Amino acid sequence: MFKSLNKKIAAGLTATALGFSMTTFSPAVVEAAIDWGGVIGAGISGAAAYKQINAQIKTFNETEEGRTALMGQFQEKYGVNEDPVLNARLDKIMANLTDAVAQIDPSINDKPYKYFVSADKSLNAACSLGHVMMVNTGAFDYLATDDEIAAIVGHEMGHGQKDHVAKGNKSRINQQVLAQAGVSAAGGGTLANIVGSVMLNNSVAHSDKNHETEADNLAWEYMLNTNYNIGACAAVMQRLSELYGGKARNKLEAWLNPSNHPNTDKRRDNYVTKLYEYSGKHATAKDGVVTINGKEFMTVAAANGMSSAERAYFVLGNLARAYHDGENEAEVTVYDGTIYLGNQTIVTPADGDEDVYALAERLSEIK
Repeated sequence: MFKSLNKKIAAGLTATALGFSMTTFSPAVVEAAIDWGGVIGAGISGAAAYKQINAQIKTFNETEEGRTALMGQFQEKYGVNEDPVLNARLDKIMANLTDAVAQIDPSINDKPYKYFVSADKSLNAACSLGHVMMVNTGAFDYLATDDEIAAIVGHEMGHGQKDHVAKGNKSRINQQVLAQAGVSAAGGGTLANIVGSVMLNNSVAHSDKNHETEADNLAWEYMLNTNYNIGACAAVMQRLSELYGGKARNKLEAWLNPSNHPNTDKRRDNYVTKLYEYSGKHATAKDGVVTINGKEFMTVAAANGMSSAERAYFVLGNLARAYHDGENEAEVTVYDGTIYLGNQTIVTPADGDEDVYALAERLSEIK
């Protein structure tokens, strides 16, 4: 069965990173997956047809055979980047996040993620049905750190853990098919077209802002259980806003802010609020300026492939950890060009930043 279906279905059962779902079914796929002649010939209702759709989704979402079929077809469609460095980086990120997710949701151990680095050069990652995940080569090209890669992968794992892809498919098809009374009498083609249209044209996994916000919030929780810089969640949203914000959205960019999603800046600000609260309401950042207890600590320079604002969120992430863990009670020190608050790294000043000792002295005064 999978040999005949997986090539047709692979392009459809997908949630793309941070905003837009590529989840689609063509009418041909629906017709292949369901015995429309039997459904119509027997006079079965739309609800029964939906039951068959539901069963097919469950096969690809929950069985190892279905998961393997999807994995193979995603690799065929998008290509595989065998670069050993990128694959080693992704292996480490997935291992760290899997451990982090398991602390909150042990069910991940029953359905571990299948993943690969795709050859696609766009800034994207995707989680399909069945916890099949790909991270595009472009994500590694556009994002400066593994912390930011972890933030977008954590977001996708949030969708995966909450089964947003399957839920989105079921709810939207159910609404469209069952809303049309007597549709079976119109013939199988009509019903197939209704289902196919829903799957082809709608953002299914991210069908509402609640799913998107839930995935963002789960990414935050997962990152807290890792050693990654928690400021990366805000930093990656800042990066996306700088790359795509204010530009006419083309096909590649549209996934960032579909109309039924919170926009990127709001999502960034949600993370900044979380960082502020995690710090005990001591530290925050805006427009590249990091403040502590209401006093300016530093204006962060653009460096290391990041803007001032993006890099500032990494400084904020370190400060939030320090305050949350009580390291602010310890001494400020400088070692090998890096400022520490207790055992927590705060910042390694780059070209354009103030002198490391001037910053350390100010931190001692305002912390």
